[in-house]
Amino acid sequence: MEKNNKKLSNKTWLKPLCYALAIILCYIIISILIENRTFGRKYTSLFIPIGINIMLAVSLNITTGFLGELSLGHAAFLAVGAYSGALVTTNLVSVPEIPAMILALLTGGVLAAVAGILIGIPVLRLRGDYLAIATLAFGEIVRSIINTLKITGGPKGISSIPAYSNYTLVYVFVIITILFAMNLKKSRFGRAIFAIRDNDIAAEAMGIPLTKYKILAFTISAFFAGIAGVLYAHDRSIIKPDQFDYNKSIDILVYVVLGGMGSIKGSVIAAIILTVLPQALSEFGEWRMLSYALALIIIMIFNAGDIREKLGKFSTALREKKGEN
Repeated sequence: MEKNNKKLSNKTWLKPLCYALAIILCYIIISILIENRTFGRKYTSLFIPIGINIMLAVSLNITTGFLGELSLGHAAFLAVGAYSGALVTTNLVSVPEIPAMILALLTGGVLAAVAGILIGIPVLRLRGDYLAIATLAFGEIVRSIINTLKITGGPKGISSIPAYSNYTLVYVFVIITILFAMNLKKSRFGRAIFAIRDNDIAAEAMGIPLTKYKILAFTISAFFAGIAGVLYAHDRSIIKPDQFDYNKSIDILVYVVLGGMGSIKGSVIAAIILTVLPQALSEFGEWRMLSYALALIIIMIFNAGDIREKLGKFSTALREKKGEN
């Protein structure tokens, strides 16, 4: 019994240690690649946008994949985070970079979460196409408000935003977002929202409060989108309302759908591929959009979720062979 307990305790420590080493090793490798400009200036500049898109894809997956509710207004939370974070840092020029950025991240995340609660209470009572249309309308309302307010700069937006976003900061928040989503998936809360997705009537009959869990999922998703918005604003240095229209929401949804609904790894893979792909196809000139559309169709047929499944089967087969040996 004691030997079995020791083996179990070793296994419980081994997995988190392997994850930690993999995260550190991945950071070191990518840092070396960035410093040496191995991929060239064109692709090196994509590392921060890739990280931001991963955060957006994983955060939307909480609502769309885990909860099963189709949201077309995720760009609104990105906009709330971007503008609120930018207003904090542009008005606190005398404050040092680290405190100003921490305050901006907190402000952007919290305000986006508040927006998630405000829209979640009335909207999440709807289902299916009605919910999609309502969230799409919410996104356009937020963009219209930003477009008319003087504090946000109106159609001109906000410029001269300090370039506080860097690869290290984005990498840290990408890891936090992914780990949070993974733990959420395995938690009691995660099991509850999966139950709501599979059969909300049965879940309610089992005593799960639907409205509470739906709003919480929507709020968490909005919070991480708000943080991504802060990082986005401080990478671009200039933000305008047109950058947060419904096309941006659809782009984020495409990452989730192509990666596989509810799949965190799939969302990460899809976000990386679809961020790099437009740049890779820029050489096609006028045929760029057609090439991009064809690439999306091919990815949809052989989506990232299928690739992940095949890799999982391959790793399982390798483990079985090692066990036999």
